[in-house]
Amino acid sequence: MHSYLARQPILNKDKVTVGYELLFRDGPNNCFPDVEDELATNRLLINNFFTSGSSQVTAGKKAFVNFPESSLLQRTPLLFPKQSFVIEILESCTPSDALLEAVIELHKKGYTLALDDFVPSKDWLRFLPFIHIIKFDIRAIPIGRTRFFIQKYKKNNIKFLAEKVETYAEFIEASDAGFDLFQGFFFSKPEMIQSRSLTPSALTTMQLYQEICLPQVNFDNVEKIIATDVSLSYKLLRHVNTITSSKSKPISSFKQALVYLGEEKLRRFISFVAASHALAEKPQSLYSLSLQRANFCERLSVLVTPKIVSNQAFLTGLFSLLDSLLDQSIEELIEQLPLSAGIQAALVSKTGSLGIMLKLAMAYDQADWGKVSLYSKELGIDETNVAEVYVESLKWAAIIEKSSATK
Repeated sequence: MHSYLARQPILNKDKVTVGYELLFRDGPNNCFPDVEDELATNRLLINNFFTSGSSQVTAGKKAFVNFPESSLLQRTPLLFPKQSFVIEILESCTPSDALLEAVIELHKKGYTLALDDFVPSKDWLRFLPFIHIIKFDIRAIPIGRTRFFIQKYKKNNIKFLAEKVETYAEFIEASDAGFDLFQGFFFSKPEMIQSRSLTPSALTTMQLYQEICLPQVNFDNVEKIIATDVSLSYKLLRHVNTITSSKSKPISSFKQALVYLGEEKLRRFISFVAASHALAEKPQSLYSLSLQRANFCERLSVLVTPKIVSNQAFLTGLFSLLDSLLDQSIEELIEQLPLSAGIQAALVSKTGSLGIMLKLAMAYDQADWGKVSLYSKELGIDETNVAEVYVESLKWAAIIEKSSATK
């Protein structure tokens, strides 16, 4: 049996990822509203927490998991380690005496509890002393209306999370209103284009991207570019030494690293480190998402008929957030890169097989199961295979994210 899983980053005021909400569906039919919430929650927990004790797709960060009323009343969370996840009490739950009793027990045993899609009412007030996080959907309740409630209950050591934050302006407004945590896709859009010029690190990144987009990588050109940036050179050497055998002699020059990696690994290698290098002011989630999309598209490329060149699929996924990475429009940026017409069409207008693949990746990120089904059919790929590929790409990106965080 296969499962559908998507994750949505949760960030703090510094735009640092502190956790992921995990969204689960069990098979293609579960794309529809008649999904059984309890079954979905149980399968998600079993697949991600039961055997290993920590989620394989959250890079060691907290997982936010939706719990329906029946699971809470049955004390299902007690079967799993409290340090791994946050219990989200669904808005469909009834604030009954029985639910309050369950919440108090979970609170006493050290579990972190959150009220999902919260709508203030007197019926929920008695729950607040045992709640750690309150989530407001700012599409349903405007930020201005949440401000008074937040100010009143901040003293209870409750953290407030703004859901469906879609723009940088909303992020700033929510932060000013007192929200501590943020969930949405504001981080995947350019925050501001202050000028036409790129920062030194971003310029280096663009130059490296130009090289890896060519049919054949020129190692001498790559070495010259990296040699101009001491910080990047250091990161590259650190990174390559972590993936060599511990019995091998440490690599001390970038020339050695090039010889060790070879052309295809070098493309991936530059993608990992150069993007991260350009993200000093960006959330880690943005870097992780670009890599995850690249891996997802690359894995999908072999399932499409006719097959898509894997390197083109990888670059399409990687560059799908290039405007956010470098704070310039995608149209301006791709003019500077020797990309194929297919990749350009995918990035600008989401057309062609690569464009549909990119739309599929974006639909999965947003847990839009209807569009996932639509785009899977357009590509001629079985949804079960797509689900497996997506989960594998999440795990792959989580490994990279966790590795980067330790350096």
